[in-house]
Amino acid sequence: MTASPLSVSCPAPVAETEHVLLGHGSGGLLSAELLRDVILPAFGPAAEPDRPLEDAAVVRLPAAEVVMSTDSFVVDPLFFPGGDIGSLAVHGTVNDLAMMGAVPRALAVAFIVEEGFGLDELARVSRSLGRAADAAGVRVVTGDTKVVGRGAADRLFITTTGLGVRLPAARPSAGRVRPGDVLLLSGPIGLHGVTIMSTRSGLGFETEVGSDSQPLHHVVAAAVAAGGDAVHALRDPTRGGVASALNELAAASGAGVVVEETALPVPEPVAAACDLLGLDVLHVANEGCLLAFVAPERADAVLAAMRSCPESAGAVRIGRAVAEHPGRVVVRTGIGAERVLDMLVGEQLPRIC
Repeated sequence: MTASPLSVSCPAPVAETEHVLLGHGSGGLLSAELLRDVILPAFGPAAEPDRPLEDAAVVRLPAAEVVMSTDSFVVDPLFFPGGDIGSLAVHGTVNDLAMMGAVPRALAVAFIVEEGFGLDELARVSRSLGRAADAAGVRVVTGDTKVVGRGAADRLFITTTGLGVRLPAARPSAGRVRPGDVLLLSGPIGLHGVTIMSTRSGLGFETEVGSDSQPLHHVVAAAVAAGGDAVHALRDPTRGGVASALNELAAASGAGVVVEETALPVPEPVAAACDLLGLDVLHVANEGCLLAFVAPERADAVLAAMRSCPESAGAVRIGRAVAEHPGRVVVRTGIGAERVLDMLVGEQLPRIC
């Protein structure tokens, strides 16, 4: 008798427990453990373990719900096809706000610059950041710059904090995924991770690939306008890729998730790179697509609305939430077999964002 794929487990690697590893920044299992065991307990009731862990926080004010998020960017290389650390810092934080149904209003930007970093490069990054903010309709209102000694950082790090106002009809949350929900994906996956890897390692793919880094708040606004409260959960699959994002949502909601492998939009250069290097494309980072769980009665309308936006013209259905295997994610292959899709463990592609 063949064992069910859900009953099979593989031994996990023995993890270092006294020092920070590169894998703690992967967005996978080690990242989740670091947050759960080391960082979140220090923040008190706002980070209670039974509350869903989101990419941004909602602050309720008398006139509106204000959403805040903060993120740090340490990508290597600083410049890559399709973007750079400046535009990435804007898009990453804007998208974290958008995943909570918010329209971005303001950004705070902090630079940590290593002594010896070229002023021309710093100006280039700053201009790119400014252009990206302007294109997204968000203002950089405050910030800070620190310079550290040679060897104390790796050229340039950027931290951005974003402030947004939640759309009145928006209520997306990691804990709201329900069995029966349709899983939508706004566009191709794997582009950012493969672009960074190719640029860093000089792999020289025959077909040039570029990062998908872009703001997604217009896509979210269209989805919410079409689906309202039926848009149950949103998540941008950045570090750790689609696999880690879906596992986070499944764990927070208690629902199971089934992904149809044949429905995944994977560009040919990305598929070729993953085959060559032995990577699972579902673990590869993205910076310009989102996952949405939508109640079935509004899924077609939300999908049509997403396809009307240039940022998500290639949106597709890729799966659904189910009552079976609660908290777990399963991929159904083209031949009908199933495999468990776990979170990324360790560091697959270091310094991806």
